[in-house]
Amino acid sequence: MRNLLLAALLGALPFTASAADGISYDYIEAGWTQFEINDDWLGDPDGDGGYLRGSFSIARNVHLFGAYATVSTTYDYDDARIKYELAQPEFGIGYHQEMTGNLDFTADLAWVRVNGEVKVSGTGDPDLDGTYKDHTNAGRVTTGVRGKPSPRTELWLKGGYLDGSDLDGSFVGTLGGQLAFTPAWGLVGEVEVIEDTTRFNVGIRASF
Repeated sequence: MRNLLLAALLGALPFTASAADGISYDYIEAGWTQFEINDDWLGDPDGDGGYLRGSFSIARNVHLFGAYATVSTTYDYDDARIKYELAQPEFGIGYHQEMTGNLDFTADLAWVRVNGEVKVSGTGDPDLDGTYKDHTNAGRVTTGVRGKPSPRTELWLKGGYLDGSDLDGSFVGTLGGQLAFTPAWGLVGEVEVIEDTTRFNVGIRASF
């Protein structure tokens, strides 16, 4: 995973010289991610991993975006070990409209897939030891704002709805920001909340 993230960032180097000083919808980003589930019965589990995402303009006010995140965590119960792995690819289309010189209205529509895998070992029972997999597909729609409070900072806030065949409809809220080192490179942080699940991202973005 680390090699994939590094290769993606290095691949963006030839484009960084053309990054603009304004709000860019053309970028590639990679970093660390963590999922936390607020569930007392499960002991508030969490998992760490990495993510990769990018955005590419296809028209003046329209862009395509995609992302892939994966996290894992392991629990030991006496001699048994349970490893949880979660992978989430997504792909979507976004629209943005300038409200002021430094503030855009945004709207996104995305397909989201959640792949879950549980590996159980060491129980001594062949009916329990093994790998169990499941997945679900969902759609997400959000609207919000994205702006630049200063030449080196950027903030975005959006809210919406996530629903799928195996999911109850849930509110989605996202708050994020970027601190730019140069017009091309910046440090990104983001928090996303979906009901009892919170995801944190910290990464490096290359805009072009």
